[in-house]
Amino acid sequence: MAPILRITDLKKTYEGGFEALKGVTLDIEEGEILALLGPNGAGKTTLISTVCGITVPTSGSATVAGHDIITDYRAAREQIGLVPQEINLEPFETVWNTVRLTRGIFGKKRDDALLEDILKRLSLWDKKSSRIRELSGGMKRRVLIAKALSHEPRVLFLDEPTAGVDVELRKDMWDIVAELKSQGVTIILTTHYIEEAEAISDRVGVINGGQLLLVEEKQALMDRMGQKQLTIELREPLTAVPAGLSAYALELSEDGTALTYSYDVSKERTGITALLSALSEEGIVLRDLVTRQSSLEEIFVGLVKEGAA
Repeated sequence: MAPILRITDLKKTYEGGFEALKGVTLDIEEGEILALLGPNGAGKTTLISTVCGITVPTSGSATVAGHDIITDYRAAREQIGLVPQEINLEPFETVWNTVRLTRGIFGKKRDDALLEDILKRLSLWDKKSSRIRELSGGMKRRVLIAKALSHEPRVLFLDEPTAGVDVELRKDMWDIVAELKSQGVTIILTTHYIEEAEAISDRVGVINGGQLLLVEEKQALMDRMGQKQLTIELREPLTAVPAGLSAYALELSEDGTALTYSYDVSKERTGITALLSALSEEGIVLRDLVTRQSSLEEIFVGLVKEGAA
């Protein structure tokens, strides 16, 4: 089965020569959740805007459910729901009319039951008759999400959907994402909340300087690039790491009560057995051992630094 979203060598250069996208190639399968991570100005929003038809690419191509975003843009756009970063809503319109109008714009038949369900899931049903201008910032964000879902898209783009919103909405949003995934909707999200990307995504893409540094299954990425740390808690504090342990690049805590050893989980030999023997030979008595896996955030920061070097 062909990917529902296929991006091939997509480039975007603005007047003045600024390259916002430098040949991005990416396939996304139907029903998966891809978290697109990158610092401000990395090209995340430009990539989404280009696929959604808001920005015209300089070169390259993209298809959504087989429809080219340039030559068959109407059909491609019908497959897409977009929750943008910026809140741009008609302030004097009601919530209900705003959502119903969006569904109509996409040529969908009237379905009040569906729209009612969407508003209820987003805790907006009791606000359906309120004007947009009367809503809080968090409620306006919910309306954007409702608009994006109103025409039943197969691909949903969430561009920083929970930035600056309340914890309750953030939880509701991820519950909805999980439900949409179970229905086969493909979701591409950008976020600064890396712990959320780690919790819900199937794959992670890292973009920086307009270039896609990698796209990989989340767990495979963590297994391949993650470091583990072994913290060795000591029964008696040390003033310095003994010379006989210099080969292990140990870090001594400020109070001298713990040694930290970093190792690569992908290697066959971690060196831990030899380290423990060396500690015993040095007469160091252990109190406890604790291991910790690198987080996705630490991996992401390392990749961005590497890409910028």
